[in-house]
Formats: sequence, structure tokens, C-alpha cells
Amino acid sequence: MRHALVSSAVACVLCAVPGVCQETGTKTGSVPIYRVTVVERNVDAVNYQYRSGPTKIDFRGTVLLSAAKGDATVESERGRTEIDAKFEKLTPPARFGREYLTYVLWAVSPEGAPHNLGELVPNGSNDAHLHVTTELQAFGMIVTAEPYSAVRQPSDVVVLENQVRPDTVGRSAPIQAKYELMPRGHYTWDVQDALSSGVSNAPKVSMNRYEAILEVYQAQNAIGVARAANAEQYAPNTLAKAQQELGEAQRLEESKSDTSLIVQSARAAAQTAEDARVISERRMQDEKLAKAQQDATTAQQAKAQADAAAQQARIDADAARAQAEAERAAHQRAEADAALARASAAQAQADRVATVIVETPKKHKDRQAEQTGIRSQMLERLNGIAITRDTPRGLVVTLPDSDFAGPSPRAGASSQIAQVAAVVSSQPGLRVEVEGHSDSAANAQRASERASMVRNSLVSAGLANASVTSQGFGDSRPMVSNTTEAGRTENRRVEIVISGDAIGSLPFWDRTYSLSAK
Repeated sequence: MRHALVSSAVACVLCAVPGVCQETGTKTGSVPIYRVTVVERNVDAVNYQYRSGPTKIDFRGTVLLSAAKGDATVESERGRTEIDAKFEKLTPPARFGREYLTYVLWAVSPEGAPHNLGELVPNGSNDAHLHVTTELQAFGMIVTAEPYSAVRQPSDVVVLENQVRPDTVGRSAPIQAKYELMPRGHYTWDVQDALSSGVSNAPKVSMNRYEAILEVYQAQNAIGVARAANAEQYAPNTLAKAQQELGEAQRLEESKSDTSLIVQSARAAAQTAEDARVISERRMQDEKLAKAQQDATTAQQAKAQADAAAQQARIDADAARAQAEAERAAHQRAEADAALARASAAQAQADRVATVIVETPKKHKDRQAEQTGIRSQMLERLNGIAITRDTPRGLVVTLPDSDFAGPSPRAGASSQIAQVAAVVSSQPGLRVEVEGHSDSAANAQRASERASMVRNSLVSAGLANASVTSQGFGDSRPMVSNTTEAGRTENRRVEIVISGDAIGSLPFWDRTYSLSAK
């Protein structure tokens, strides 16, 4: 039913346009029937048995969406885990707040780290289907309502969570993974009769057109959130790239172009805006840290001056007492001098030990901060050239299918590749892996040829031959579901993965999560 007519979901999207920023204290004249205050929950994580065949797992609705349900078929393969999930009764997410436009499926590792598996787009019957892959072997799954699909941390509006079945196949017994969700304040679920009336009278559009409209509004939300996070000041290049991609999506929508092109541009805009938001927040944190360090240094200097003055006062007092006690025996003065020398030596030894203890972790923190700074700067520069993401694998520059004519890059893409090579050359010791991806096994050879052509272009632009490799992965690592033309277009891509000691191994947006096992 890919081309089914949709009315209610479109109406909810139109109502959500103004809500680009999170609202935490808005008061209305109506009475809320449910106030969301969820900040953490528990969900079962399953270690799926490697290559044991597909197994089933259920989803149950939380108190926020109790009628919703679903199930998933999970199969652990070599290098990946495939998930085929289906959901029912996913009512429009705008009921939880005007800023919520879509649903996202998450995998939560046993350590508590969330991974965005993809967006759920319900059809006219409020059903949704998603087929994705993940590199995780052990994980739990939840579904949340979000302002846009490119978010990196789940909101507190958890509507579904996985439920282990008696016949679920796992290598070990399920564990309880406690995940801390990103705080969003308190949101009011305010059901209004006027909204329900507007939904029933809304014009009907095809499912493809609805998905395109939804993605454009999500991109607008993402850019609004990034601006609220001061991205115009701290990540102007990345925000400008997101605005450019949104403008292209809006132009395509106004000209009634192919919906797959609209979705592709809108998703790129949302993802780039999310990068701008994270960069901005990280740089504001760095500014606060620098100010705190400066304040601490000033306080230490003031304390040192006070200590020096006190020491001078003690010296003057000692001199006065020494003058008054000049008549004491010489051996008493010698003993006092020896005691003072021993105390000074002990203090010096203690200072040396403290310095060794403090300097070792400080040097490590300084090196990590330097790597994070270089990584953030390179991401900002690369986003001025092409769509770039910061991942645990490294900085990933994506060249879409539209950048190629057959196996060869187009003229514009060749220029972008040369600029990427220049940015990489500015930091010695970096490694580059070029990966070709397709939407089907039939196009696997084409993906390998494209990766090889991009590698040759990078070497021709000045990168060392030994530092650049290429590989084709065919359709084994899809970015999104292949069930739509937009998804297949997005999966046909070449990724330039940049890594190395100069930028460290930790994404600038990453953080750890606590875990309590039961």
C-alpha cells in the first residue's frame, strides 16, 4: 500500500511547523490529560546467537501509546545483524507536542549507548515497516517520538520497547540495560478537539508525497533547533550547508519534482543541521571549560600571592624572635636550623610526588582535548565541501549517487574530492578508506568501480598511495530501507572514511552511559 492516500498524518505535520524549538514551560487554556516526565526506563538487551538463523522479538506500547504494538525478525550474520520490524497503531506523534514530527527506532547497547536505526513512517493505516542492519551483536530496542529523524540521542517520549518472547533465540540470558535518555524538560500531551476536526477534513495526498512533506518539515525543525543552540555563531559553515540543502529540497517540492529527490535533500539537511547543533554545543562547553580553567588559574595565582605574603610575615616574625633569642646556646640554633631544613626537604619531596600524580592524567586529557579540537575543525571544513558525519569509524564524507556518471565522478564531484584531499593532507598520518555501496547485488561491481575511481582521484590530488585504500561492500551495508526509490537512491553512495591518531578514535559528540545489570 505504498501509494495509499494519507490525510490525518499530513494535518499533524502542518500543525507542527512552528515548533522548531523544545518548549519546557508553555501554558495553554486547556487541561492536559497526561504530563510526560519520563527521563529513564529499563529495557531488555539480548545477545543474539551468531548465524543461528532468524528469531522473533515483540514490541509493546508504553503508557504513552498503550495501543501500539509490533514485532521484529532479528538475524545475526557475518559482520552485521539484520532487523526486519513491523509496527501497528502508530498514531501521529504531534499528539505528544507540536515539535514531534516522526518516530525513530533505536538499538541500545548493554553499556547504555543508543544507536539510531532509522525513521518509522506510518502509512494511512498507522502501520510502519523498517528493514535495517546494525553492527551491534547484543542490544535492546525502543521507539521514541522525535522532532526529526537525524537525532543522535533518544527523547524522553518512549512509545514502544522490545519484549523478549519465550522462543527468542539468544546466546546468553537477557540482561537489564539501564539507559539514560536526553533530558528534554516536561512536555504536555494536550489532545484538542479542534485538531481532530482539522485532521478529518485535511486534503488527501499519496504516501510518497506525504513522506516528502514530512521530511521537509523535519529538516526545518532540525535547523531551528540548531539555531537555538547558537550554531550560527559556533558552526556557521555546517549550518549554512544544512540551509542550502533545505533550500534545494523546498525548490524541488515547489516544482513538484520526484519525491525521492525531495526526501534525499531534506534528510541531508536534517542530518547536517544535527551536526551543527552538536558542534555548537561542544564548542560552548569548551568555552565554559576554558573560562573555568582561567578562573582557577587566577584563583591559584591569588592564593600563591597570599601564601607568599604570609610566608614573608612568618620570616619577619622568625627574625624578630631570633634577635630576641640571640643569647640562647648555639647548639639550640643549630637544631632549629636542621629541623627547618628537614621540613623543607619533606615538603619538596611531597611537591614532587604530587606533580607526578597530577601531570600524568593532565597530559592525557590535554592530548584528548587536542584530538577533539582537530577533529571538530576538520568536520567543519569538510562540511563546507560535502555532506560529512562524525562516527566511531572516523569522519565520513558521503558522495551520493547523483555525483557519478556511471563509475566515474562528475566534474563537480572531482573538484570536491580534490578539496577533501587538501583537508586530509593538512594533518599528517591520517588514513583514508574509500567504500562503495549499492542498493542491490546486481550493482555491486559498479560500487567497487566507483570506490576505486574515487581512490585514484584522492591519490592524484596529493595523498600518499599507501595511505588510501578502496573496497566495495555491495548492498551489505544499506543506510536506509530499500523498500522505496528514495531509500535505494540514498543507499547508492561512496563513503570516504578518514581516521588516524591526529583526530583520535572518539567522535566529538560521543559520551558514555551507565549500566545496571540484573
